[in-house]
Amino acid sequence: MTRPNILSAVVASCLLAMCGAPLRAAETNVAVAANFTEAAKEIAAAFKQKTGHEAVLSFGSSGQLYTQITQDAPFQIMLSADDERPRKLVDDGLAVSSSRFTYALGKLVLWSKIVDLTKGDEALKAGKFGRISIANPAAAPYGTAAIETMKALKLHEALKPKIVQGNSIAQAYQFIETTNAELGFVALSQLSSNSDGSRWLIPQNLYTPIRQDAVLLKKAETSEAAVSFMAFLKGPDARSIIQKFGYDIDGAS
Repeated sequence: MTRPNILSAVVASCLLAMCGAPLRAAETNVAVAANFTEAAKEIAAAFKQKTGHEAVLSFGSSGQLYTQITQDAPFQIMLSADDERPRKLVDDGLAVSSSRFTYALGKLVLWSKIVDLTKGDEALKAGKFGRISIANPAAAPYGTAAIETMKALKLHEALKPKIVQGNSIAQAYQFIETTNAELGFVALSQLSSNSDGSRWLIPQNLYTPIRQDAVLLKKAETSEAAVSFMAFLKGPDARSIIQKFGYDIDGAS
């Protein structure tokens, strides 16, 4: 059987499983960008309830996860915070080209527990703070978006000495949560259950759209659990959860 036919057969069997046909429960290892942590946990729970399969989640920056995959980490799926690294995995010959799709469009937020951000960029322009937190732009797309935003506002040079970088968007969030940084850039999804402080939803014309892509790794193209998870991620149950956490799904495909 040729590779496309094998993949089609696995997809068909997974669709049967999602419709209630009994199949042996299995696991799939999923590398998940840190901004998507809570949404991924909820999706994994819904996936297990519907299919019996379990998605074992590992979290980190997209750059860190990409590096681990290229070093043969035991992941079968990558849910990245960008579209660049899944594309590179395809180019590297490590991922299935036809499986790559955009599962969410991320939104950037400036957040603080102690600085008033209700007037948008005025707090940034005033600069009356010691530290501003961002994710490492070399590893985390939300960090890149933060730099783009500051440059678009012509504030990057003035704020550069005050920037502290987290290894991932999760660590950038922690710097603000613990007030080690008075304010900083995080993903809107990270504030879905947090109403503390104030926030400014960054206008999306100030940074390149954050297209978050998923891709199936070649080592898992015959894995029922992995292919089933990719199918589930495209379905209405997962899309509803993604939207609940503040992501756009219009334009995701």
